[in-house]
Amino acid sequence: MTTATQLEFQVRPITPADNPHLARVIREVSAEFGLTADKGFTVSDPNLDRLFELYSADRSAYWVIEHQGQVVGGGGVAPLSCAADDICELQKMYFLPQARGAGLGREMALRALEHARSLGFRRCYLETTGTLLSAVKLYHALGFTLLDGPMGCTGHNDCEVWMIRDL
Repeated sequence: MTTATQLEFQVRPITPADNPHLARVIREVSAEFGLTADKGFTVSDPNLDRLFELYSADRSAYWVIEHQGQVVGGGGVAPLSCAADDICELQKMYFLPQARGAGLGREMALRALEHARSLGFRRCYLETTGTLLSAVKLYHALGFTLLDGPMGCTGHNDCEVWMIRDL
C-alpha cells in the first residue's frame, strides 16, 4: 500500500548524473552515524563516486529516491563477491532524514529482493552495524536472520551484523 508520504518521493533506476549526489548522501549519512572510512564502512569503497558504473554490471541494480528533485537516498543489489553464484548482497541502502519513516527502506529492500529473485539468486546477504537500529529492525521484519560471521569479500571490516534470507 502506498501512503501519501510515499507519493512525495520518486523511486527510479540510477543514472550517470546521480553519481555525485548518491556519494554525497552516503557520506552525509555515514558521518551522521559515525561510519567512517578508517573503520572499513562504505565510505571507504573506492567505487563510491562511480555507483552508476558499479551497478551497471551484470546481475546488479540500484535505485535512487528523489524528493522535490533532490536525491535523498537509494539502495541496490549485486552478486556477493567471493560467494556462490546464487547469493546476492543488498547494498548501499542510505537515506537522508527526510526520506526516513515513510516506508521507503522497506519498499527499496523489497524491490531489490524481487529483482534479485528474477535474476535467479536464491539467497540475499547483507552487512550492517548495530548502531543502525532501524535498519536492523527492518531487515528482521523482512525475514533476514542473523549469521555468526561474515560471508564473501565485502571489505566492510567493522560491520558486525551479518544477515541472510532465502528469496
